[in-house]
Amino acid sequence: MNRHGHTNGQAPVNGRPPTVSGQDPAGGGRVPLSVPGASPSLVTRAVRSGLGADTGHRAVMPPIHLSSNFLFDSPGVCGRYDYTRSGNPTRDLVATAIADLEGGCGAVVTSSGMSAISVVTRLLSAGDLLLAPRDCYGGSHRLFTAEARGGSYRVRFIDPTDPAALAEARVLRPRVIWLETPSNPLLRITDIAAWSRLARETGAICVVDNTFLSPVNQRPLDHGADLVVHSTTKFLNGHSDVVGGAVVAADPGLLEEVDWWTNAAGVAGSPFDAYLTLRGTRTLHARSRIHEENALEVVAALRRHDAVRRVYHPSLPDHPGHETARRQQTGWGSLVSFELRGGWEAVDAFVDGLDCFALAESLGGVESLVAHPATMTHASMDEQAQAAAGIGEGLLRLSVGIEAATDLVADLERALCRAEAAACQPV
Repeated sequence: MNRHGHTNGQAPVNGRPPTVSGQDPAGGGRVPLSVPGASPSLVTRAVRSGLGADTGHRAVMPPIHLSSNFLFDSPGVCGRYDYTRSGNPTRDLVATAIADLEGGCGAVVTSSGMSAISVVTRLLSAGDLLLAPRDCYGGSHRLFTAEARGGSYRVRFIDPTDPAALAEARVLRPRVIWLETPSNPLLRITDIAAWSRLARETGAICVVDNTFLSPVNQRPLDHGADLVVHSTTKFLNGHSDVVGGAVVAADPGLLEEVDWWTNAAGVAGSPFDAYLTLRGTRTLHARSRIHEENALEVVAALRRHDAVRRVYHPSLPDHPGHETARRQQTGWGSLVSFELRGGWEAVDAFVDGLDCFALAESLGGVESLVAHPATMTHASMDEQAQAAAGIGEGLLRLSVGIEAATDLVADLERALCRAEAAACQPV
């Protein structure tokens, strides 16, 4: 049993230890990061992750291992790898890199952000309670609701930013506390340390979806969380050409259990996607810096335009979570949400004619995107759930890319003028 009361993952098979991602593909522990000296910075470690891992030909960049299977020495005797669903050297390189960035003991890499979430919910049993935010990502809300309806566990949606929710959780004694901070799409900020303390006191597992910030701007394990979940599709890969996910653990026993479910459910990420994601993590810090610089320019432009009713971004001093964000984040992030005056008509006018913001789902890529949560990312939530989450018809979410800030602001200002004109049209 691990410290959370769960039985650890798979037992040794044929005398061989179980596969746990985030280890050296050669079987010698952590992958060497090829950085001389002591304690290089995370920036340097991210850039140099996996370098020099090729022992066959001494390539600087690691090769990609696309093979689905690996040779056995004899019946029942094989090396570190036997089948790519269970373990793959390329996937282990990116798992190690992500775990290092998050400060975890290891990570598993999955086929999508949703499959990463689904292997975590496998830790729940019938009758267990999952606490989740009312305004969590629409796909998470859909999964939690459907699995609870099927009897896999119970779910209760709360406002984790409300201090009263902590007192309520102490009575409810959940098995898993699910946090999303900043939340999607209203960028509400949750105190990770406070909920992690509650999880330790009540025997719960505290899980934080860190997709919106990445480990560049927030490391939940440093604040006491047990698991961190990512859609690696977003900032970690950063180029909108991969779909993937990851789960990072603070505890080896919990990591082993998540890894067991990833293998058993067949949701491990592909080697090629892992290769691209590893490439993306090398520029994560550089990209994040430009993302955020641009986002702050965008926030200022939105704040000064009359077409905008409200702007949501934790950098703003009047944001309810501003002080908590200052305490637990190392950056403000580049997701910006705002409400337009004028409803549907204003939204249609705003998006019709954009040059630098593509109307599309997802986020965290080098390109700027705009999404309408009510009809896109959170369309699976019914009207009542959307209303409880604060998602209205005039709400838009921007993923600010790394284009020139002047171009982004000019594009938005033209769109806001169109929205303002549409809002003034007689009905």
